[in-house]
Amino acid sequence: MAVKPLMEDWVAGSAAVVDALGTQAFPRALTDAMRCVVPFEFTVVFGYFRDSRPLDIYDDFPAAKRRVMVDDYQEGPYLLDPFYLHSAAPTTSRLVRLRELAPDRFYQAEYFRNYYIQTGLAEEIGFIVDVGEEVSVVISAMREHRAFSAREFRDLQAIFPFVAAASRRHWTGLAADFSDRAPLDGPRLPRLIEDAFQRFGRNLLTPREAEIVEYTLKGHSAEATGRALGIAPGTVRIHRRNIYGKLGVSSQGELFSSFIASLDDL
Repeated sequence: MAVKPLMEDWVAGSAAVVDALGTQAFPRALTDAMRCVVPFEFTVVFGYFRDSRPLDIYDDFPAAKRRVMVDDYQEGPYLLDPFYLHSAAPTTSRLVRLRELAPDRFYQAEYFRNYYIQTGLAEEIGFIVDVGEEVSVVISAMREHRAFSAREFRDLQAIFPFVAAASRRHWTGLAADFSDRAPLDGPRLPRLIEDAFQRFGRNLLTPREAEIVEYTLKGHSAEATGRALGIAPGTVRIHRRNIYGKLGVSSQGELFSSFIASLDDL
C-alpha cells in the first residue's frame, strides 16, 4: 500500500524537474524529487572542470555546516576528496558511495580526521554525471545519523538514468561558468594537484618523498603506497620518518595542516 503514494510523489517530483530545466529552480527541484525516493538531510552539487577550483552550484546547508562543506572545502581540502579525484571528465557517469572510492586508510587519514569529520556525516552518496566539455557534476546526498541501506542505494540507482539525463540537459555549457578555466588545449589531468604536491616541501623533499606525501595524505596505507610505487612497505615508513624530519612535523595531522597552508602559495 505504501508503494503507490511513493510513485505518485516521484512522478510529481520528476515533472517539476522537467518544468524547471534551464531555470535557477532546477537543482532544488531535482534534489526534492530524489528525496521522494530516499530521504536524506543535506545535498550539495559541485561542478568540476580540469584544474579549476570546484564550483558550488547548489547546496541546502545551514550556515555553520556550509562553512565547512563549501567554504573550507574550496580552499584546498577538495584536492584530497575521493569524489573530486574520481570525477575528472571525461568520466563514467555513475552512482557511488564515498567509501567505495576511498583509499584503504581513508578513515584514518588526516583529510578525514582533520576535515571531513567536521561535517558530522554518517554517509555520503554521489551522483557523478559527465555533462560534456570536460565538466562533471557531483550531486551528493548526505545523511547525518545512519548510512543508506542496500535497498535505498538500489532505489537511487533506479532513478539514476533520469537524474543523469536531466543534469546533462540542464548543465550543458557549464564550462563557461568557471572563471579560472584552463586553456582549451591544456592537459586533461588536474594539473593543480600535481603542482600542489610538487611545490609542497620544495627544495626539501626528494621526488620520491613528494610521491609518498601525496599517497599518505590521500589515505593510502604504507602497504598500498608500496604497491603503487613498487617499493616495500618498510621503505615507505622510512621515507615517512625522513619526511617528518625534513618538514619539522611529528604527525600526519601536522603534515596535513602544512599541506593545506601551502596551498595559499599556488
